[in-house]
Amino acid sequence: MDLKLAGKTALITGSSDGIGFAIAKGLADEGVRVLINGRNQKNVEKACKEIGELAHPAVGDVAAVDGIAAIVKTCLDMGGVDILVNNAGTGSNETVMEATDDKWQDYWDLHVMAAVRLARGLVPSMEAKGAGIILNNASICAVQPLWYEPIYNVTKSALMMLSRSLATELVDKNIRVNCVNPGLVLTPDWIKTARELTRDTGGDWEGYLQKVADEHAPIKRFCSPDEVADFFVFLCSDRASYSIGATYFVDGGMKKTV
Repeated sequence: MDLKLAGKTALITGSSDGIGFAIAKGLADEGVRVLINGRNQKNVEKACKEIGELAHPAVGDVAAVDGIAAIVKTCLDMGGVDILVNNAGTGSNETVMEATDDKWQDYWDLHVMAAVRLARGLVPSMEAKGAGIILNNASICAVQPLWYEPIYNVTKSALMMLSRSLATELVDKNIRVNCVNPGLVLTPDWIKTARELTRDTGGDWEGYLQKVADEHAPIKRFCSPDEVADFFVFLCSDRASYSIGATYFVDGGMKKTV
């Protein structure tokens, strides 16, 4: 299937590894020039080298105002973007009663305000091009929360609502906004967590992850980053031209409601 994406430019936040890297690689394979984002310049440059000549660094912390400014400048210096994928994020672990205001604010800035600020900074370049795509990577936890990460649940739910609100605001500008809620995806963060949790009990981190999959996903396995990336790449294309303001679940049957 020809997705007709060649020649476009995309910014993918949090793309030096994990899902973001897989999305960037998938888009580059379609001929898209990809801007690789992360806070660590060395990691960003490594990811760019792995993807090849279509990859360019866009170093900056999306949770910080000055980081957003640096990223937006990089994008505009390259002629603006056709595609924005807000992917940067991380899990949490706390209780509502004990979490500090600072932690709530940090996650709000990372998961919600980063998307708001990047939209304000990059939508004008999309308008100038006559069209654009914005995809927000939220989580199944936006609608089916895990008990141990309430801040993650709340901020990802807010990102899902932001996607719907922004879609309504931008549809007249020929800019399509959608949201993807992945389930269990085998990212470096999951592997790191599993290794830590099994360090004192034999180190069977793969067995631990299998138990997680058996408990939560009817498909009985984690999704690979490439599998979820393929869905993002499709949504970036005109093959998904009638998809506006929607939230899609890529979760192996994990969501229990209709």
